[in-house]
Amino acid sequence: MSLSKLFLTEFEQEMANTRKTIERIPDDKFDWRPHEKSFTMGYLATHLANIQSWVNVTLNMDEFDMYPKDGEEFVPPKAENKNEVLDLFDKNNEEAKQSLANIPDEKFNESWSLLSGGNIIFTMPKSVVFRNFVLNHTIHHRAQLGVYLRLNDIPVPAIYGPTADEGEM
Repeated sequence: MSLSKLFLTEFEQEMANTRKTIERIPDDKFDWRPHEKSFTMGYLATHLANIQSWVNVTLNMDEFDMYPKDGEEFVPPKAENKNEVLDLFDKNNEEAKQSLANIPDEKFNESWSLLSGGNIIFTMPKSVVFRNFVLNHTIHHRAQLGVYLRLNDIPVPAIYGPTADEGEM
């Protein structure tokens, strides 16, 4: 199996679970946060929708500068409610799946760098960036969103097995 098909299969599974989690957010909890230092529920959901756009940036570019010296800094799209988050999620998901499906395996071994103001923060193979900064990052924040749901007595969806809300433990 090619790397692109392997990664695409894993990506599709994780994104389906992520979408299922985002779907649980009620609009009236969009501004809720568990602590003043925490993201709001809406910002966290929007961040999850935006992470998918990093697939294209990682696989189709060799570097990305968040705060370029000679240009505008990156400002992620914002969403005001669950439907806007889901629209952004679906758009980014389709674009990411197309990038993954069409990339030759050898591209995963190429280096990719994250920069800030022209300074390299890190350089890694694209495969590692995809796994760490897309998949693992998504899983991390999706789990965080699951805690937000639990703290608001919103049923937590089954991800890798049943939850206390969906099936027997």
